[in-house]
Amino acid sequence: MILHLHLVRHGQTFFNRYNRLQGWSNSPLTQSGLDDAAHAGALLADIDFAAAYCSDTTRAQTTAARILDINEAHGHRRPGLVSDMHFREQFYGYYEGQDMSLAWLAAGGPHGAPTYNAIVERYGLAATRDFLKEADPFHDAESDDEYWERIAGGYALIAANPALKDGDHILQISHGNTLLSLMQRFAPEGYDLSERPANGSVTEFDLDTDTVFASSLSVISYNRR
Repeated sequence: MILHLHLVRHGQTFFNRYNRLQGWSNSPLTQSGLDDAAHAGALLADIDFAAAYCSDTTRAQTTAARILDINEAHGHRRPGLVSDMHFREQFYGYYEGQDMSLAWLAAGGPHGAPTYNAIVERYGLAATRDFLKEADPFHDAESDDEYWERIAGGYALIAANPALKDGDHILQISHGNTLLSLMQRFAPEGYDLSERPANGSVTEFDLDTDTVFASSLSVISYNRR
């Protein structure tokens, strides 16, 4: 069975505005963030969603509600919203809520890579998670393996929904680093991933529910605004 996933990055939050790491912590949407959600709703107004999923964070739930309000106003049946921890952003542990540049300096500095981009360029994306867990004095931040095991569980949850059928459209509210991670893992060559997905942007994947997670997602579009 193939499901058409429409992944929206949640609207701008105050932590986004202040350039702070925002994984499992909560920060409300700014007015610009509410506008981001409305913009995404307009982009998706003609889609008939069979199901909707988001993380159990208020920024994702608020974004989802605004999109579904707009979708319903355009005559579509409103699906129930499933909020689940498997769809959360990466967990940054001790560094939750800290300034991004300082957090990535702590993670990559001992390895000669003082910024997020420097870590990725020199060691690869997995190292951003593993180095941050290493730097975390409590080691609570998610490692790369821990992160992907949780993310895979979210897509297993979607695939196990008995109400879905081949060709259905699914709304999923996602997060910036998770969207970028999915693209870096599943996208073919030709996508410019130097630009992070914008708040309120739409990224589309097809999910093959009959295969293992490692080969289940195909990219259709990225960062549509």
